Amino acid sequence: MSFSFIKKLPTPEDIRNEYPVNSAIQTLKEKRDQEIRDVFTGKSDKFLAIIGPCSADNEDAVCDYLLRLRKVQDKISDKVLIIPRVYTNKPRTTGEGYKGMVHQPDPEKKPNMLAGLVAIRKMHIRAIQESGFTCADEMLYPENYRYLSDLLSYVAVGARSVEDQQHRLTVSGMEVPAGMKNPTSGDFSVMLNSVTAAQGSHRFIYRGWEVETTGNPLAHTILRGAVNKHGEAIPNYHYEDLRLLWERYQEKNLHNPAVIIDTNHSNSNKQYEQQIRIAKEVLHSRLVDPELKTLVKGLMIESYIESGNQKIGGNHIYGKSITDPCLGWEDTEQLLYTIAEMC
Repeated sequence: MSFSFIKKLPTPEDIRNEYPVNSAIQTLKEKRDQEIRDVFTGKSDKFLAIIGPCSADNEDAVCDYLLRLRKVQDKISDKVLIIPRVYTNKPRTTGEGYKGMVHQPDPEKKPNMLAGLVAIRKMHIRAIQESGFTCADEMLYPENYRYLSDLLSYVAVGARSVEDQQHRLTVSGMEVPAGMKNPTSGDFSVMLNSVTAAQGSHRFIYRGWEVETTGNPLAHTILRGAVNKHGEAIPNYHYEDLRLLWERYQEKNLHNPAVIIDTNHSNSNKQYEQQIRIAKEVLHSRLVDPELKTLVKGLMIESYIESGNQKIGGNHIYGKSITDPCLGWEDTEQLLYTIAEMC
């Protein structure tokens, strides 16, 4: 019934000083950040593919996957901008299960938060060095953001976190796009209130400091489907849902109206193969409606080397998700080419 204080962890500055980024990474990140920013501000008409494993559980497999993405990116760079998902924190609905590399650098071993903080930073640095991609991660713990803030080009706030004040205010101090998912209830007003808060300036307590932020004009929405009172999935990627979101955006005085469509989770009812069909439907909606073409900036897709998922332990299959099921590489590659063709 109490806390056991195991060890005091290094500050983000300590970890960043121990595992610094060089000038080449800094320059690459500045270039990537500007390219992505231009999509959200409307200066670029490229389409975003925020794509990758449900959870980044193995550094070698993740970097292998990113190198495959790089070959595809080079072929579709005139139409599509890929932001790999390298998700190191995983929310668990019941609190049970694998919580990501930050908790367990080795999923087969006990949690070790210090080793986890080092592991996620080293993996993100390696990902940039080898693939040339700066990546996306989920902000599950606002206090941890600065361990990776000099490496990430995109941040997502999950459906269970989007109503939390600390998440919203922390996003208001970010310099990169942050997607605020609709809550599991599906309430658009909650999601848009979160964007409104994140785009505003605030003064609050953060990591023991009184801080002040200037607001993040690149905060935007993510539609990930919802769940009704019976626990049944309710998709919200259809044309009518997108039109409703467009209308709700017009009622608000928000910067850079934008939405990313999450093709998995409650939109697919975690039927990962359906992500292909859902992606095509969203792209068709953009094609037939000029306003939606400006609103829908990209897709979020769960994908890995091998399709499906597996349990931790036993005969572990390299490049196969240990959390939610993902598209395999062959389907992923073809889908990315299809996205480029339809943009």
